[in-house]
Amino acid sequence: MQSTLYKLVELFIFFVLIPASFGLSYPIWIKLLIGIFGFLYVVFVLLRIEKNKFKIASGLDWASFFKRALMQLIVIAIITIIYMWLVDQSNLFVVILNKPLLWLTILFIYSFFSVYPQELIYRTFFFQRYGSLFNNQWLFIIINATLFSLAHIFFRNGLVMVFTFIGGILFALTYKKTKSTLLVSIEHAIYGCWLFTVGMGEMLGFPS
Repeated sequence: MQSTLYKLVELFIFFVLIPASFGLSYPIWIKLLIGIFGFLYVVFVLLRIEKNKFKIASGLDWASFFKRALMQLIVIAIITIIYMWLVDQSNLFVVILNKPLLWLTILFIYSFFSVYPQELIYRTFFFQRYGSLFNNQWLFIIINATLFSLAHIFFRNGLVMVFTFIGGILFALTYKKTKSTLLVSIEHAIYGCWLFTVGMGEMLGFPS
């Protein structure tokens, strides 16, 4: 069993120092190498130390999950459509209307190659690795959401930081309730794909 100090140092390096450094200007290939090493480390720890089985949990309440996700999506949709209408009307639904094939391609790539690794790191790994270090679960969730927002600092956009913090709260609550990487990844993909669909993809680094 690794010590509390080791885990705290690990948390600081992987969830504060490295993400913050990505906001600085240095060669992209170095950032990619750091990212790949970090992801491999996470997978190693989950498999060998945390004994994660990487299998779909049984007894998941799919109906309750999709009901809640749909209700939250409706709220997100209303807010973002109003925002785009007022602030950036020319880009409202621009990709799906003009480049539907690109829209489908991005949704697929984003869901499988961006969302799942993020949730594996920020929910599965983070909760299994550091959950026992915090007695206050709400504090733990807020820290998780804050660090998830920090991971997007390289966009250098305050609105992105706000979105990802709110998303981090929602995803943390879902994982806390279900302990399912699959469900939280689906939820993350739903909201992220919607933002791209509504026309906010450029802000989030999607090609348009």
